[in-house]
Amino acid sequence: MNLQDKLNALRANFEKQASQEALAIMHRATDDLRKSGILNRVVKAGDTMPDFELENAKGNRVRSKDILAKKKMVLSFYRGKW
Repeated sequence: MNLQDKLNALRANFEKQASQEALAIMHRATDDLRKSGILNRVVKAGDTMPDFELENAKGNRVRSKDILAKKKMVLSFYRGKW
């Protein structure tokens, strides 16, 4: 099972358990985001990221180019709880 299949299964399972009201709010918010044009500006698979600097979990500043000089890096974007 590839990642998209797993994500689809997670979504289907969630939608079975969520209330209709919560689903309506989430779907409306998703539609609003699509209509805003934001999808035209998001990073896509294969895109090159610009160099950036962020705080790590310990509060230390880390630079992407320093990490990439030593090893590969995975970015995870977390939107938060609905």
